[in-house]
Amino acid sequence: MKKTTLAALAVLFGASGALAQDVVRMGSEGAYPPYNFISDATGELDGFERELGDELCLRAGLTCEWVINDWDTIIPNLVAGNFDTIMAGMSITEARMEVITFSDNYLLPEPSAFVALPETDVSVLESGVLAAQSNTIQASHIADGSADLLEFSTPNEGISAVRNGEVDALLADKAFLAPFVADSGGALVFLGEDVLIGGGIGIGLRQSDTDLRDTFNAAIAEMKDDGSLNEMIARWFGEDHPQF
Repeated sequence: MKKTTLAALAVLFGASGALAQDVVRMGSEGAYPPYNFISDATGELDGFERELGDELCLRAGLTCEWVINDWDTIIPNLVAGNFDTIMAGMSITEARMEVITFSDNYLLPEPSAFVALPETDVSVLESGVLAAQSNTIQASHIADGSADLLEFSTPNEGISAVRNGEVDALLADKAFLAPFVADSGGALVFLGEDVLIGGGIGIGLRQSDTDLRDTFNAAIAEMKDDGSLNEMIARWFGEDHPQF
């Protein structure tokens, strides 16, 4: 879809829903690099989703601002109207779609992985204590298995729990875990096979904001068609990351 079509959508839908506002408020966690994080240099939100969200708003002719919100309350605060979208590495799931709606995915389903101490036996994945960030697809995956689940508010707390021996392993997006493993000097390793769960990552929106969803879908489709989304994915996640 061309930019002229995106502009027409913005005009057409500007009289209803979140688009009736002067500013579309974009909710993010700011604690999940490289998807989203707070820059040490600027103190501002940075990461793949900040760059992508800004570009989508530009192409759609929207004025957007970013709001930081803890992961555990990010869906309730969207529904309550404290912001208009969620761009926080949130996977599209049927359970979440009972409460909110999603745009088309801007990241394909990608591998999750377990990280553990080097001496950890792979058998803990069936019978040990496994960590995940609360309210994530990873937590649901562990809960459906035979191991015990211990949930944390942030994935960083889960990594600390692995290092301290509080849990046997942590399950999270592999793209998030890879820098921790690489920088650990061998103190952390991937354990077992990668796990493919979820339906890709999209923008979360209130179920009533169908016009705003359609506007973002048009911008996402345009970036897929012209290759700019794949270029952005490769820049933030590497050339081997799943692309459209």
